[in-house]
Amino acid sequence: MKYFTYDEFDSPDQPGSGHEMEPIFLEKLDLARELSGVPYVINSGFRTPEANEAAGGVPGSSHLTGWAADIRAESSNRRFLVLKGLIEAGFNRIGIGQNFIHADCDPSKAGNVTWLY
Repeated sequence: MKYFTYDEFDSPDQPGSGHEMEPIFLEKLDLARELSGVPYVINSGFRTPEANEAAGGVPGSSHLTGWAADIRAESSNRRFLVLKGLIEAGFNRIGIGQNFIHADCDPSKAGNVTWLY
């Protein structure tokens, strides 16, 4: 990875769990970061079931299997740049929140979807 370290994706209750992230996901996210041209701050990557529940995550969340991450995006311009990079990199499951963007390419779930938090 060019732009990230595994520990950025650690579940808060399990140090080292960033290594549970799917390699294909990390490759795509690295490409998206490059295409966006702005740093990505990872709010949430891999999650244990307990961390997922504490974060308000849904059962079966792609965070549990290493196929998703939430990226900080605190301004409309940053949301635009992150979203642009994600789409250009091939992400096809994207959730948009007030202060973050959920990037997901879980092959077990329907693609070409976007939702709001």
